[in-house]
Amino acid sequence: MKKMAVAIALGAALVLAGCTPGDQAPEQEASALLEAHNLDGLQAVEIIDQLDRVAVAERATNLMASVRSDSLLITDGQEEVTLEIPEDRFYVSIAPYVSQTHDCYYHSLTTCVGELSQQEVDLRITDSAGNVLVDETVTTFDNGFVGVWLPRDVSGTIEIGFDGFRGSASFATTDDGATCITTLQLA
Repeated sequence: MKKMAVAIALGAALVLAGCTPGDQAPEQEASALLEAHNLDGLQAVEIIDQLDRVAVAERATNLMASVRSDSLLITDGQEEVTLEIPEDRFYVSIAPYVSQTHDCYYHSLTTCVGELSQQEVDLRITDSAGNVLVDETVTTFDNGFVGVWLPRDVSGTIEIGFDGFRGSASFATTDDGATCITTLQLA
């Protein structure tokens, strides 16, 4: 019985030791994860802009990066880093489509793939008061998305034109707003 108690105590000590940060500060751990993927020294905005533009064939298979309304979550399956997005900005990534889409709420910079890769589209975004926030011709990224930074706490409409097709979808840059718009069908 005494041997069993010692074994249980030793096992508990090992489990608890695995949960403590040891000598390494959380900032150092975060830097190690970011450094391993050549993202060290970059802010959330820069990482989002960089990763959304990485060619699909060149994406790291051991990295997950998810854009939330107020932060960027990055993990390699072992470590996780959360970087804050400036409180006056909100990232929306839009994947217009003609025939194929997927469900998405928080944009994954490393796994989301839309239908229209490397296509020139006309993008117009207006807020609910009719103010034009974006009005330009852009090229979708290799992943089929186009990403834009918008002011926080606005709602409105995204309109896209492509090859004679048009479509629209609503958006909201609120705390519970989606960072991934995959409902904009072009017809």
